[in-house]
Amino acid sequence: MAESTRKTVLVVDDDGDIRETLEMTLRYEGFDVWTARDGKEALARLEAEDTAPAAILTDLKMPAVDGLELLDRIVELPDPPPVVLISGHGDVPIAVDAMQRGATNFLEKPLEQHRVIVTLNKAIRERDLVVENKGLRRKLSAGFELVGESEPMSDLRASIERVAHSDASVLVTGENGVGKELVARNVHLLGDRASGPFITVNCAAIPTELVESELFGHVKGSFTGAHEDRVGHFEAADGGTLFLDEVGDMPIAAQAKVLRALETHEVMRVGASQTRSVNIRVVAATNADLSQAVEDKAFRLDLFYRLNVVPLRVPALRERTGDIGPIARHLLERQAERIGRSPVGLADDAVALLEAQDWPGNVRQLRNVLEAASIFAADGRITAADVVRVLENGPAMSRPDAPVGAADDPFRGPFDAPTFEQFKNEAEALFFSTRLDRNGGNVKRTAEELGMQRSHLYKKLDRYGLK
Repeated sequence: MAESTRKTVLVVDDDGDIRETLEMTLRYEGFDVWTARDGKEALARLEAEDTAPAAILTDLKMPAVDGLELLDRIVELPDPPPVVLISGHGDVPIAVDAMQRGATNFLEKPLEQHRVIVTLNKAIRERDLVVENKGLRRKLSAGFELVGESEPMSDLRASIERVAHSDASVLVTGENGVGKELVARNVHLLGDRASGPFITVNCAAIPTELVESELFGHVKGSFTGAHEDRVGHFEAADGGTLFLDEVGDMPIAAQAKVLRALETHEVMRVGASQTRSVNIRVVAATNADLSQAVEDKAFRLDLFYRLNVVPLRVPALRERTGDIGPIARHLLERQAERIGRSPVGLADDAVALLEAQDWPGNVRQLRNVLEAASIFAADGRITAADVVRVLENGPAMSRPDAPVGAADDPFRGPFDAPTFEQFKNEAEALFFSTRLDRNGGNVKRTAEELGMQRSHLYKKLDRYGLK
């Protein structure tokens, strides 16, 4: 037999005639109905049933446990059903107060049949939407979990949940490789803008002369090479979240225009004569000390205050070594999903060795080590010996441009590459990985050391999966 789709309503009233009338009305409208004479009996019924009702319709004044006390007990439940109160004319101020305490609505006596049905249907529909949205957000965030139960990570998750539903600007700080973009995505996915776009802008990777066009867009013919109209990142993020990564590297000339856009919620494309309204939430991230940058006149103080409304610091991996095991297993599971294979296991001695490392490159470096160690792992499990083998040969890297199935063959370095092209890719990736890890993951310092533009280095890191 197919499962019933009828919704259940719990009717609570000490007046038997009202209970009977409401029960008949609701059953006629297609509801299943539970009844209780007061709040005490209602709570007992809720505890006895395996499933919760779709809504609760309760009188305000009753002996034993009254409507307000019942409401207080209901809203404490993990997933409370909506509560609609029945009030007498003189009880309206109390009913309004009850709504502030969590009630969905209230109906004034004498009850009108049509009004009862409309109010209950609306309450049930709104709750169903909330439940559906929570389910969608869980699915959306499945690929962006913040793994770890250490105190720093628990505090960070709690802070994200508190700030997610506001529109306040968030500044995420932390060392390279700790997962600042992951934090930004969680702020987005857990908030009211989850169904909107999440647009990432790497401020350090945009050439100075193109910053304004990239951020705000341009119109055709506004400058050499502007062959068509372009939507900027601010407009693309309308209705969602704009993530300004490496915001500390934003050119000083662009900062004033970004500040104005954030304060006015308007942007003007390069070459345009009219502004366009944007409704965005901004999350920025940096591994730089913006306070020092302000003192050095490299970052505007007013923009710093505008971005740093809610600061979130992501702890380095060495500050939460107890999370390394769970993170490592999670990374191996994600790696297995990408290549369509069963996850590689992780021996206890390997976990102990991983926990003993300093990890200047944080989670990014850990991921690279695990990817390399999984190539050498025998019997589908990484051991401490596999980790040592990787660590002794320098910073690990992802195998660049490797075809699916390449992990079947032992990979010992660029000189084992089957073609000259692959040798060049692997050697270059190893070079950049080594220099990046030598500088603790600091892209700016690495670029300066190599005499490269940061934007060019970022492209190389993107190509080889080293970011």
